[in-house]
Amino acid sequence: METRVAEEGEFVRRRRVCGSCEKRFTTYERPDVSFPWIVKKDGRRIEYQRDKLSGSLHIALRKRPVSTEQIDSAIERIEDKLMSAGLREVASGRIGELVMRELKKLDKVAYVRFASVYRSFEDIDEFRALVDEVKR
Repeated sequence: METRVAEEGEFVRRRRVCGSCEKRFTTYERPDVSFPWIVKKDGRRIEYQRDKLSGSLHIALRKRPVSTEQIDSAIERIEDKLMSAGLREVASGRIGELVMRELKKLDKVAYVRFASVYRSFEDIDEFRALVDEVKR
């Protein structure tokens, strides 16, 4: 059996041999990480879903000059913050704020897109205040 640590230590790659047919195959072992539960505004608790986070970022960044690698890095930073907090539950609003912080660094237009939906503005003055904030 041949064992290697891959991708900056994120997983272990093992080359193995089947005991019965002697065919070689590869396994990838990752640590079992449990993210905190997400507490929605209505009090419901749901499991963390990376796909939902990724989908939100991709929608905000649609047709913007941001690479997939940059988006993946932003997701990793958000997940790292969630894990390092060491909490069993996190309010969905906290995740929204983390997403907004990352979008503000990546692309101002995407930040305004996301914030306009996330903050659900009541009138144009609230939207204008956000755009003025981004201009500064």
